[in-house]
Amino acid sequence: MLTSFFSKSKPVNGIAISILLSIFFIIANFNEWFTDFKILVFLEKIAVLLSLILSVFILNFIAKKNELTRRSAYKMLFFVLFSISFFALLRNHQAIFANLCLLFAFRRILSLKSKKVTQKKIFDATFWICIASLFYFWTILFVVVVYAGILYYLPAFKNWFIPPLAFLCVMFLCLSFHIVAYDEWYTFFQWFQESNLDFSSYQNLDILIPISIILALTLWTLTNFLSVVRKVSVSLKASLNLILLSLLTAIAVAVLAPTKDGSELIFFFVPLSIITSIYFDQKRDKIFREVLLVLLILMPLSIPFIF
Repeated sequence: MLTSFFSKSKPVNGIAISILLSIFFIIANFNEWFTDFKILVFLEKIAVLLSLILSVFILNFIAKKNELTRRSAYKMLFFVLFSISFFALLRNHQAIFANLCLLFAFRRILSLKSKKVTQKKIFDATFWICIASLFYFWTILFVVVVYAGILYYLPAFKNWFIPPLAFLCVMFLCLSFHIVAYDEWYTFFQWFQESNLDFSSYQNLDILIPISIILALTLWTLTNFLSVVRKVSVSLKASLNLILLSLLTAIAVAVLAPTKDGSELIFFFVPLSIITSIYFDQKRDKIFREVLLVLLILMPLSIPFIF
């Protein structure tokens, strides 16, 4: 059964999930790869695909390292299933690179609980979030998660000044690069992306159907997640609360995003994959979990044929 196959984290799971992701990525980018082939575009696409695959394994590493889930392949599978349900996401290089940077930041934030080299971790996490914002401006909102991590693990007042220092560091590096490379200043308006609050594109069935399924899944698994949070240890509770905060922040990023084509949801898929994996790691409702998993796998597989 499918739940039995993905309930364990083995190399074969990672290979199968990577192949699935690669197939859909190639389909989504078929025109750029084959009908209008250019070597530089091809190499760029390869870099984007590798970044996306790397994101899957970093997500798996973060969940295992911080004991957020059991040692299953569910979080990798769900992140890939959610992502390949939106072809616009697979074509949005900026969102994919920004999401990879955010994963590097999450790794540092969650590792604050070890209380080792904590100030460096705060700096690194903020640094990666600022880099992500260069690709996708509204990801700067994830600095809220950094401050929440400080509040949970290192509430000393001096630590609150580290994120602004990291921001200034990225700003000076960016300014220096633009002056050297382009002989011009990097301005706020080059960094800023205006929000688009027009959600009419969500009425298209190829976006509406997967969003509806993912939203229903979110509401269903959140109930279980909140009950799990109440029962776990204090240290793990802090980590799970940070995951929940990341989910809420990702919603804010999606609402304020400049595009509304499904690609803005990639930041939402990271915490949701962990929350959904926690639900599937449980032993109860085995038949229901099996049916639900089949439905989630059919979701991206059916969309290309229907639309």
